[in-house]
Amino acid sequence: MFVYIVRRLAGMMVVMLIVAAVVFVIARVVPGDPAAVMLGSSATPEDIAALRSRLGLDQPLLAQFILYLGQIARFDLGDSIFLNRPVVQALAERSELTGLLTLMSVGIAVLIGVPVGILSAAKRGRWIDQTALGIAMLAASVPSFWIGLTLIKYLAVDLTWFPVAGYGAPDASFGERLRHLVLPAIALGIPNSALILRFTRTSMLDVLGDDYVRTARAKGLPPMVVVLKHALRNAMIPILTVIGLTAAVMIAGAIVTETVFGLPGVGNLIVSAVLRRDYPVIQGALLVVSAIYVLINLSVDLLYAVVDPRVRY
Repeated sequence: MFVYIVRRLAGMMVVMLIVAAVVFVIARVVPGDPAAVMLGSSATPEDIAALRSRLGLDQPLLAQFILYLGQIARFDLGDSIFLNRPVVQALAERSELTGLLTLMSVGIAVLIGVPVGILSAAKRGRWIDQTALGIAMLAASVPSFWIGLTLIKYLAVDLTWFPVAGYGAPDASFGERLRHLVLPAIALGIPNSALILRFTRTSMLDVLGDDYVRTARAKGLPPMVVVLKHALRNAMIPILTVIGLTAAVMIAGAIVTETVFGLPGVGNLIVSAVLRRDYPVIQGALLVVSAIYVLINLSVDLLYAVVDPRVRY
């Protein structure tokens, strides 16, 4: 296990190096000059050139990239051009919101997808199964921003059950902040629950026809025990895989959801950084999101051995 983890971490470093190079190039090829944006339309070419020199934007791209890699090696993501503070600090200030939103969204997706997928597999071919598959296809087809706008219209504006937007006042309690995240979490969780539902159903169908399941039924065990104790445990590895991938995808999906609900999270920060050509924030945020994605995949792989003792690394 130790050797496997070391190999995976080494591979993760290679992946992050490639991600850093790709993010660096993409940030530089986007049209626009951050120095010109900062100084405004009234700035003279001399002022723009002086600011570019101060920010190091006048250096060759290779020199900028080497400098950037050196910063990453020191766990320094640089300073934001517009926020005038370290990128790490800017991300930390907004990570709580995005983290809570992602956790709540994953929880909603799992609570919907796994039970309904198990029920759909147990009732294969019946109306319950067909209804579940139809709803899953509909949920996967509807974009999260449309669901968010619909929830705002009916549950926030018409019924006033939840806040329309924002994350509450600076002195708001933790419960009040969670209340602001209910609608965004539903909007993000429902579309992603469809994938979990379909994978759960497929995985359960693969094991429900195995000999040990038929033996358990022949012994007279209750259907609930057969499905949950014997079948579900052996179907968990594909389900864990899709849950991990869904959690990673939701981090990226939070960008749209945070924009719709006006949430000051990491996604909103990335959108603002792109509009302002704030290179350090764009690079740092995408690098952190990529690292989280890779760590989630590693964590899911390690959970395989916990769920199924037959798995060895």
